[in-house]
Amino acid sequence: MISRHWRALARPGEAPHYIRHLTDETFPKLSGIAGFIKASILKRELERGTEFLIVTEWQSLDAIKTFAGADPEVAVVPAVVQAMMIEYDPRVRHYEVAKVHGG
Repeated sequence: MISRHWRALARPGEAPHYIRHLTDETFPKLSGIAGFIKASILKRELERGTEFLIVTEWQSLDAIKTFAGADPEVAVVPAVVQAMMIEYDPRVRHYEVAKVHGG
């Protein structure tokens, strides 16, 4: 299993819009991709805005390529999301899930 991590800092007041975009647009698309497992939205308030860490889990790197393209480390950031952000990672980080505990 592969865990995909992407970080961004949303402009003040944009956090609810970004969460809505994820739940209404992005996550339904991901759910239609074979090999997608789940997604989480992590957030924390900072002085400049709301920081997000989006974590998705996938069965394989090939499944991620279906979403991200040939270079799976390229962040998929639509223009509407770019406009909500102060800054965002242009590339993501992938981690092999070594062990899962609990549940």
